[in-house]
Amino acid sequence: MAAAGSLSFLLFALTIFVFGDGGIWASATNVTYDQRALIIDGKRRILVSGAIHYPRAVPEMWEDLILKAKDGGLDAIETYVFWDRHEPSPGTYNFEGRYDLPKFLKLVQKAGLYVILRIGPYACAEWNFGGFPVWLLDIPGIHFRTNNEPFKRRMQSFVKKVVNLMKEHKLFAPQGGPIILAQIENEYGNIEWSFGAPGKQYMLWAANMARGLDIGVPWIMCQQSDAPEYIINTCNGYYCDGWMPNAANKPKMWTEDWSGWFGSWGEPVPHRPVEDLAFAVARFFERRGSLQNYYMYFGGTNFGRTSGGPYITTSYDYDSPIDEYGQLRQPKWGHLANLHKVLKICEEALVGGDLRYISLGRMQEAHVYSNAERESSLATVLENNLFACVAFLANIDATSSASVTFNGNVYILPPWSVSILPDCKQVVYNTAQVISQSATLRMEASRLQRRDLASNGSLVSYPAKISGALVWEAYKEPVRVWGGKILKTKHLLEQISVTKDTTDYLWYRSSLQVSPEDLLDATPVIEIESMRDVVHIFVNGELAGSTNTKNVGLYAKATQPVNLNAGDNEIDILSVTVGLQNYGAFFETWGAGIRGPVLVRGLATGVRNLTNQLWKHEIGVKGEALKLYTREGAETVTWVPNSLTTSQPLVWYKGQFDAPEGDEPVALDLGGMGKGLVWVNGKSLGRYWPAFRAPQNGCSQKCDYRGPYGPSKCVTGCGQPSQQWYHIPRAWLEPTGNFLVLFEEIGGDISNIQIVTRSTNSVCSYISDAYPPPVSMWLEHINSKETHKKLTTPMLELQCPTGNLITDIKFASYGNPQGACGSFKKGSCHAESTLLVVKQACMGQESCSLTLSWKTFGVNPCPGLSKSLAVEAICRPPASDIFIGDM
Repeated sequence: MAAAGSLSFLLFALTIFVFGDGGIWASATNVTYDQRALIIDGKRRILVSGAIHYPRAVPEMWEDLILKAKDGGLDAIETYVFWDRHEPSPGTYNFEGRYDLPKFLKLVQKAGLYVILRIGPYACAEWNFGGFPVWLLDIPGIHFRTNNEPFKRRMQSFVKKVVNLMKEHKLFAPQGGPIILAQIENEYGNIEWSFGAPGKQYMLWAANMARGLDIGVPWIMCQQSDAPEYIINTCNGYYCDGWMPNAANKPKMWTEDWSGWFGSWGEPVPHRPVEDLAFAVARFFERRGSLQNYYMYFGGTNFGRTSGGPYITTSYDYDSPIDEYGQLRQPKWGHLANLHKVLKICEEALVGGDLRYISLGRMQEAHVYSNAERESSLATVLENNLFACVAFLANIDATSSASVTFNGNVYILPPWSVSILPDCKQVVYNTAQVISQSATLRMEASRLQRRDLASNGSLVSYPAKISGALVWEAYKEPVRVWGGKILKTKHLLEQISVTKDTTDYLWYRSSLQVSPEDLLDATPVIEIESMRDVVHIFVNGELAGSTNTKNVGLYAKATQPVNLNAGDNEIDILSVTVGLQNYGAFFETWGAGIRGPVLVRGLATGVRNLTNQLWKHEIGVKGEALKLYTREGAETVTWVPNSLTTSQPLVWYKGQFDAPEGDEPVALDLGGMGKGLVWVNGKSLGRYWPAFRAPQNGCSQKCDYRGPYGPSKCVTGCGQPSQQWYHIPRAWLEPTGNFLVLFEEIGGDISNIQIVTRSTNSVCSYISDAYPPPVSMWLEHINSKETHKKLTTPMLELQCPTGNLITDIKFASYGNPQGACGSFKKGSCHAESTLLVVKQACMGQESCSLTLSWKTFGVNPCPGLSKSLAVEAICRPPASDIFIGDM
């Protein structure tokens, strides 16, 4: 037990326990569990984790991401292990660069955090082919994820390889390492029924195989309600508070708390309100949860061709607390960080106290944890120890606030919210009352491409400069046979079996003889009865049109009107994959490419069936084979100054640019392009497809956090490209002369391509006198000698990014201001002195704070009424660029 005066000692003891010497454990750690929680070195723990996938960032970003996660109150980092990248060919292993798993885990350990290692080796993760290497398809008789000996042999071999590597580097907790949990398989329970009895046999085999590897820490299986007694089964989803493990001796764990959702080409961008996310987390711990993991805490980028799906965007931002570029997403990061602090205060009662349920109304309830006997009164408990009683007061009504009486006091509970009372008296945190600051971000053109305001207020663009410039040269990719690997058949080949997924592209080439009689009053159409994901249809070297199957099913029909000549016509169909399937039963059998039949309709003489005539299948495109995306490869062809129209398909573009000054994250603005691939200095940024825009409808300016969340509930970007900006890691850039290459499939406007930086434009904070004071302020208060005094005064806090100062106050109002960050407005009650007071407190500072009291502003603008304070501050480095646009 920890009395108020001993909280400092308690936090100090926790620090020593977690961080050890220099942030690294100095001795073996014992990890077990019971029905309440994981037990680490004999102590039950409440643990908050976050997913950071090491390949979705570059190694130079890893430590900063981990430290930001630690600052956000996380105890652990979770990651999958990506089989396809670690074993690119049978028996050949890669643990280097972005795939240096031991290095990543050692950085987690250095920060003093634990690791949850999801070995799988099936990952899903919206990763290409679910993380399976495509070479598995070449093994005779193989069937994935069932009681199949060829698959089990390969799976077991890889799992052993990973486990032995972890042991070699002493990364399991009993060795003094950070790994406290390991996962075998992944969400198998969702599809186990599809395989019948062999599915059950495989699941038990996988569990038993894992147990036999003797790693010294518990194994988990997520979404596996029939997991055996020696495996902890866990929950995945938006809400897991009502879920329970399948045995009374297992703790309640949540391995995937979806912080948002992934992006898809042709769809708007999903966002999950932080109020709802915090509500879900609080409800989970309120109802006996012990370990919760954000999926994702940092989403990152699907560099290269790693995105799965199909149709998963290159950005895997996931609306995470840390955004794709490694910057804090506010207020999500801050509001959750405050929640984690409160949960840590409550840890001892949550893992050791008795739980009482109290109904407070039709849709209101309390869960009270206390370390007293059940017959003891709350008053007795509170007299003995400040932290012996923890209460969660929940209002699960999605529409209305509620007034409830608990422990002799009246509390107002906002709709769809949880209030946490670490002492069963005072509300320290409410999930719907966001005290953490928010921020607006800008994507800003780099210095050599910037636009300035002329004296008349119009925008003026500076001429491009060769040294930092996007001065383009072009190379036209040939449509006809170019000399790659060609397979000739009298039927259509399945694409993955031909390309082995070494490229997105496979040409299907054939010909069609047409007589003048065929064309009399003809309206010829090429019809592909079954294809996926994208086809570009060329006739006689000219693009007739493109089709994708995104909104019509995995395989679908392509119907393309074409112009034919009398005589011989060359038919060239470029089939394009957009990430291989990553989820579902039997997905190894789903294939890709053109299944046919391929018909020509609309001829005067009837339908022509091309399916069983001679087809030449050519793997990839010439520019890929020549590696035109490298400096060396680019020298093998003749480039011409770009004089092609923007609508030209199959064009390679190259240019050079200088790295933007400063250390802000860098991105490529491809909003005017069509579809293709992009590289910088030979490294692939991934696929781009701005031409595939989201539908015009479905977005709203304001997102209501109240009520159950789903991916379509709160979306932005209707009518816009699903992804406009593409992350260029700073570590991939040279100061000058960076080599940029694009392969454009369908045609785009390269004149609008820009190198941009991402930075904070302004920071905002909003507080109300109905809100509890900041958690940091409450922590200071309970360490003081005056805990008998109730802390009621909220405080507004502003913090610019490191190295930036508050250079202006864009908005400030004490009274009843309305709106949100970037769109605050004065209400009917406003203190005119607010702006001056805020400027005096904040201008020129990196951070500032103001107490929400009429005494701060020298006037009470509306006596007797509840009041709020809203501030928007502009943050700038000492020498800043001109603002271009918000993000």
